[in-house]
Amino acid sequence: MEANRILVVEDDKDIREGIEIYLRNQGYVVFQAGDGVEGLQVIMQEEIHLAIVDIMMPRMDGITMMMKVRDKGYDFPVIMLSAKSEEVDKIMGLNMGADDYVTKPFTTMELLARVNSHLRRYSRYLDAVSKAAEPENDTYHCLGGIEVNEETVEVFVDGNPVKLTPIEFKILLLLIKNPGRVFSADEIYERIWNEKAINTDTIMVHIRKIREKIEIDPKNPKYLKVVWGVGYKMEKQ
Repeated sequence: MEANRILVVEDDKDIREGIEIYLRNQGYVVFQAGDGVEGLQVIMQEEIHLAIVDIMMPRMDGITMMMKVRDKGYDFPVIMLSAKSEEVDKIMGLNMGADDYVTKPFTTMELLARVNSHLRRYSRYLDAVSKAAEPENDTYHCLGGIEVNEETVEVFVDGNPVKLTPIEFKILLLLIKNPGRVFSADEIYERIWNEKAINTDTIMVHIRKIREKIEIDPKNPKYLKVVWGVGYKMEKQ
């Protein structure tokens, strides 16, 4: 199996080389760049499966680089490195397309765990994309960091398995198969239970429980949204 290829973009040479040594010991192919300009050059020349990008760098900072990466159509995971004082930049990076962040100082084990998690998710995503043209491939659904497999009844969020009840799984499956479409509570009830909706309070309870399992911040959801007075939807990513 071909080794995953990781780009480390960090202006501190000691940190950059330390990360490279550790990742190479884990079997990864590693490329280095000292700032965002060099990082973009590497991405244009090499196949990259994941990038570790520092936020504060000379010439081109990490957020600007990451935005340019997304603008050019690259969809590999990006893990941002940030200092505790860069909280605003960290949030901005996630909003602009970064997949995760690690706060300095960090342990190599923490960074490796994040790298492995995102590479697993990205590998499944690439497999799904490669099979997308096949008519029979209609049981795997991916939306942002959420993956739903109808055949195995599995759900992953950012590469991590999530346990849903059978009803929660059916509701999530209905919504993720129709991203952007708003379903009323009545319609969800009738599709899931195959009977006329009488009392839909249970739908609200199930939606809340699903959010608690798939959202980083259930009170400020990224995926499962309420359209007030209308119903529920999975936000297109």
